[in-house]
Amino acid sequence: QVQLVESGGGLVQPGGSLRLSCVASGFTFSRYIMGWFRQAPGKEREFVATLSWSGGTTYYADSVKGRFTISRDNAKNTVYLQMNSAQPEDTAVYYCAAGPLRGPIFYTQGHEYDYWGQGTQVTVSS
Repeated sequence: QVQLVESGGGLVQPGGSLRLSCVASGFTFSRYIMGWFRQAPGKEREFVATLSWSGGTTYYADSVKGRFTISRDNAKNTVYLQMNSAQPEDTAVYYCAAGPLRGPIFYTQGHEYDYWGQGTQVTVSS
C-alpha cells in the first residue's frame, strides 16, 4: 500500500523557519521524482519545489526560490522542505508528491505525479 505521510506543519511567525518531512512507503522511493505543492484557501494548488531521484537536481517556484530548500534521504525514504524567511503568503496546506521516472529530471506539473500525501497545514502569522 502506497503512503506518503507529511509532518512538521504548524504555526510560524513571519521571518521564521519550519521543516516539513514526508515519509514514503509502498514503492521504490529512490526511483521516484519527489515534489512539494501547496494550496491556500480559495486558491488552486501550486507547485513549490521538486528534485531528481538522486537529489542532485532541484527546481523551485520563483515565489520560494532562495528561501525554501528541498532535499531527500533515500535511505530513509524521506523528502524534506526547509522553509526559511516564511511569509504570510506561504500559508497553505503543503502536499508532497511522488512521480515515477519517465525521462525528465524533475516534474513541476501536478499531473506528472502519481502519489500524493494527505497534506500538512502551515500558517505564517504573528
